[in-house]
Amino acid sequence: MIQLKSAREKKITPEMKIVASYENLSPEYIREGIARGRIVILQNKLRKTSLSKLGKYGKKKFQPVGIGKGLRTKVNANIGTSSDSGNLGDEKEKLRVAVKMGADTVMDLSTGRNLKEIRKMILKKSPVPLGTVPIYQAARRSMEKGQGIKDMKAEDMFNVIEEQAKEGVDFMTLHCGVTQSVLNILEKNKRLMGMVSRGGTFLANWILFNKCENPLYEKFNQILEIARTYDITLSLGDGLRPGCLMDSFDAAQVAELSILGDLAGRAREKNVQVIIEGPGHVPLNQIEASILLEKNLCQETPFYVLGPLVTDIAPGYDHITSAIGGAIAASHGADFLCYVTPSEHLSLPQVKDVEEGVIASRIAAHAADIVKGVKNSLDWDIKMAKARRALDWKAQEKLSINPDTFRKKFMVESSLNKRKKEKEKACTMCGEFCVLKLQ
Repeated sequence: MIQLKSAREKKITPEMKIVASYENLSPEYIREGIARGRIVILQNKLRKTSLSKLGKYGKKKFQPVGIGKGLRTKVNANIGTSSDSGNLGDEKEKLRVAVKMGADTVMDLSTGRNLKEIRKMILKKSPVPLGTVPIYQAARRSMEKGQGIKDMKAEDMFNVIEEQAKEGVDFMTLHCGVTQSVLNILEKNKRLMGMVSRGGTFLANWILFNKCENPLYEKFNQILEIARTYDITLSLGDGLRPGCLMDSFDAAQVAELSILGDLAGRAREKNVQVIIEGPGHVPLNQIEASILLEKNLCQETPFYVLGPLVTDIAPGYDHITSAIGGAIAASHGADFLCYVTPSEHLSLPQVKDVEEGVIASRIAAHAADIVKGVKNSLDWDIKMAKARRALDWKAQEKLSINPDTFRKKFMVESSLNKRKKEKEKACTMCGEFCVLKLQ
């Protein structure tokens, strides 16, 4: 069953009902949003049988995830190995923690060895949708043959896309907008950081060396055939995203976004669901404009943003810089936040980095949902306020975005506060001068 085709035929699928129930919206709202290209459902149609009975990491079973207008802002967690670091056990633990902390999706960005083995593990164990960047595997295979990235054949790229689709991958980042024309614009308008998208840079080098057009753009219809067959959502990648504030909103970035808007329209014509990826490093005062530009150029296609990071000077704290930008971006209409961890720009994320990155992005997403008026989003805060007013520590722990952290912090407080009876306990900030006890 193809979600977009069904939606246009006014058919409500089981997946639409699941998403509607999760979002506290009507199935008809979800169907209409999909039909108009404003909502997508991430689920490879092969996943229905392969994961329907799993009960991993606190989730009852694999569930499709809806992304788009009127829905809760979703958070993605990137995991995966590099050529320098990572193994299967580490990635399994990162997956467990990402899901436990509330990530709505995960992406496998592995570029080291055993890519197929890692992806197979994630597909088997993950109760949330999986995304990939197929060109990473195509590049790795080329290198394992003793060749360079520039030596890849176009069919190598398409073979990997189809292979991953058959395995059950739910959404794929494809840098179809990195074209000869966009690279010419980039050449004429020099950047401080140049290109920082790994997949985009792979393709740019391939295009320049082979002196021909990006095959993912030139043969986009071939991609659409694969995507429609498996009902994969295309995540049209921003190969020209800015890697520093000085490069934000330049001519090459806007030119690529315009191409992605055209490709998104072509995808929907073929009943293929699509989202658009966005920046990147963006100053605070440009975030709203960047969201509005994407929504206009891409006909309100769901927008998936990395951060955005609002300053370049905080290595080690970029989960914070991205949460600031993510909250602003989502409040102005971004639909999907890719987390950034404290190790961004420094190293391959470790398990603790994954935890902190997911929580930071979830805080940003929830703060934005309140502004956007997403249904029931403010209820959570009201319940927490009532629990605080009643000094109900058990309820506060349960309502906390990360109950483990709440519990650890409060246990320290409790040990310092043993003289008080349980029912009178206040935190050690105010002690006997707790304003809630003085009222």
